[in-house]
Amino acid sequence: MTLTVCVGASGSGKTTFLQDVYKHHKCVYIRQYHNLRPYIKVSAIPDFDETQLPYWNVYEKEEKNLSIQVGGTMAGEFTAGLSGGQRKLLLFELIYQRTLKENQSDLLIVLDEPFCGVTDDFVPFILQRLTDMKKRHNVLLVTNDHVKALSELSDNVITVSALDRENVSINEMKKVDREMAVQVMGMGKKFQNSASSEDLTFFFDVEVKGSAAIGGIVGFTSFCTILFLLTFWGSEAGGSNEAMILIAAQIIAYFCINPYLLALVDWRIYMLEEAEALVHNSSSTNRMLKTTICFVLILGITLVGYGLMNAVITGFESIEFLIAMFCDSASMTAPMICLGLYTNMGLQEVQIFGSLPFLLMIFMSTTFSPGSGVEGVKELRYLFSRFYFWCMVPGVEETMEGCPEDHNMFYLILTGFLGIILFLIVQGLLSLRSSVQKKEKKNRAESIAGSQEFNELRKELYTDNVYESEEM
Repeated sequence: MTLTVCVGASGSGKTTFLQDVYKHHKCVYIRQYHNLRPYIKVSAIPDFDETQLPYWNVYEKEEKNLSIQVGGTMAGEFTAGLSGGQRKLLLFELIYQRTLKENQSDLLIVLDEPFCGVTDDFVPFILQRLTDMKKRHNVLLVTNDHVKALSELSDNVITVSALDRENVSINEMKKVDREMAVQVMGMGKKFQNSASSEDLTFFFDVEVKGSAAIGGIVGFTSFCTILFLLTFWGSEAGGSNEAMILIAAQIIAYFCINPYLLALVDWRIYMLEEAEALVHNSSSTNRMLKTTICFVLILGITLVGYGLMNAVITGFESIEFLIAMFCDSASMTAPMICLGLYTNMGLQEVQIFGSLPFLLMIFMSTTFSPGSGVEGVKELRYLFSRFYFWCMVPGVEETMEGCPEDHNMFYLILTGFLGIILFLIVQGLLSLRSSVQKKEKKNRAESIAGSQEFNELRKELYTDNVYESEEM
């Protein structure tokens, strides 16, 4: 196995080179400034022995004595209290332990500035770990610190330059096409993920049990519940009272869950970076579990709203109204869940596009002015579950235009999840385009891999093993 060090001046593209290697080959990866969810406890990370961290006994003793708080977070407190160097050291040790397993060998481990933020007293520990990792895996790292010590330990040195973005220098002599160097470095086996009950327990402990975000939803919903009862108690049926109370209940439901949904973007970014550093085994499973939590919360808020409606006014006792209220809420929130968790959009983009269904519903579902609208445009009301919901409301349904006589519930449920359906269609089209791009990329990679220069470079960099190219 080999250890390759990537060096160069600041801004020369060292981190970009590592990122390109990671895109080419989904390896184990620690970024220069790696994100972690701030409410994760170090001691809760599954399959990780935190006592192997250097000076652990000192941290633990300090925490028990309550004399010195510095470093106490390493002994089990939340990662929000970790310094940059502690976070880097934590992830480095986590990777070291996970990649030492018998079923893990010949991996590619990419480290961006492993010494960044780490004081000199931890350097011998890191160097020893790198020596041990090198026995079983290939390691590629970027550094501006302790270059001499790493150069003595390394087998290869790749030098990148801001003046020549198309080539890199390998072992101080040979100039190589940058794309070829990326492809040669992006080789080896991938980490074998295996789902376990520990990962599910970890997710539950972090995202459900004692979750401050869920606690906030419960608290705000309770506050709104009290205000709703105080302001609408004893409402009389008839006139426009039902419509006014229903609008209030559904708007409250939307804003009770909305802060949680907006936080999905940051959650997704943190969680994906954690997956790169092996904090958990499956980012896709985590996204599915988070989606489940979102819909459970929406259902819970809907049940509260349904109970409040029946507490202050009559005429909403039917289970069909409960289904209608849930589908209406889902139609407003599901797009934000899809965009927040399953795309690469930033927070502002998710806010804009995820909130569009709510905005369009106000204009096009004839919620506030039944039967109104310009011909041609007003037909768009059929795309919103709120329209079909309004067709069920006593005192309002008689004024609605075009309410279906049959299958109202079918249309209501269909439009309630229309956002998800459209999202899946768009994702399918994007997946097809991506598969075409991957095929083109694969053909190009195979062309490079078939060259004599590629094989010579591979033999130079990997003296112990010859790897078969991974499929793109």
